[in-house]
Amino acid sequence: MSDYLVRAIGFNGHVRAYAIQSTETVEEARRRQDSWATASAALGRTLTISAMIGAMLKGEEKLTVKIEGDGPVGAIITDANSKGQVRGYLQNPHVDFDLNQQGKLDVAQAVGTNGTLSIVKDLGMKDHFTGQVPIVSGEVSEDFTYYFANSEQVPSAVGAGVLVDTDHTILASGGFIIQMMPGADDETTSAIEKRLSEIAPISTMVREGKTPEEILEVLLGKEQLQILDSMPVEFKCHCSRERVEMAISSLGDEEIERMIEEDQGAEAKCHFCNEDYQFGEKDLRELQSNPSQ
Repeated sequence: MSDYLVRAIGFNGHVRAYAIQSTETVEEARRRQDSWATASAALGRTLTISAMIGAMLKGEEKLTVKIEGDGPVGAIITDANSKGQVRGYLQNPHVDFDLNQQGKLDVAQAVGTNGTLSIVKDLGMKDHFTGQVPIVSGEVSEDFTYYFANSEQVPSAVGAGVLVDTDHTILASGGFIIQMMPGADDETTSAIEKRLSEIAPISTMVREGKTPEEILEVLLGKEQLQILDSMPVEFKCHCSRERVEMAISSLGDEEIERMIEEDQGAEAKCHFCNEDYQFGEKDLRELQSNPSQ
């Protein structure tokens, strides 16, 4: 089954909910980054949640998430848009540890427990919206929960899980976001909190074959749930040779000449997808003589 997410409301519109299956998307990111198990879990959780936040946007709006902890994976960067497209990378993908005391991948040790989580939203206006909070646990889901409550003042429950096989490939990945809207009463909140305390890990539910719709039924109750729509989700990088050519051209003839004299060419690699773009002397000469390209 290809990855997708669903948007829903519950409890007479007092709850907004999202759920996602992201196994193929996270596996594509893992493959491109060549990440090890614990690093893959950290990146996968961030990608999964970023895709759901992207689904809250409209039109051509997009966002960038940055988690900068003091753990060995370094910064985790993801981009997402309103169309279900997401990409991401981490500075040090070759990070893995023994399982933690709960028998799970030790994402907090990989990410670190000190640092910041920031989200920059490009809403098509002159200024971008930026929200930033301190990392509270390094487990990623809890950090996004804290972000929503403190930066956007929306009480939320955020969950994401990634199950990694012994060969480092991704067996299952998914997540959810439950948000309380104005008018939600204590009874509604308590009912959801009770269900959250009783559910299986999200990656286990995905591994068992539960769809995003079924996951939301578990979280909210079938009688309280109204599915609004769904959309496909995929790892999608927006880099291209043409974009790199434009960037090189913008450096100017003098800088391009220096590249030719010192390196006899140029190389550019995309952090997100690891695509490698090579430019020989002939290529650079063409850009030099066509700076408007």
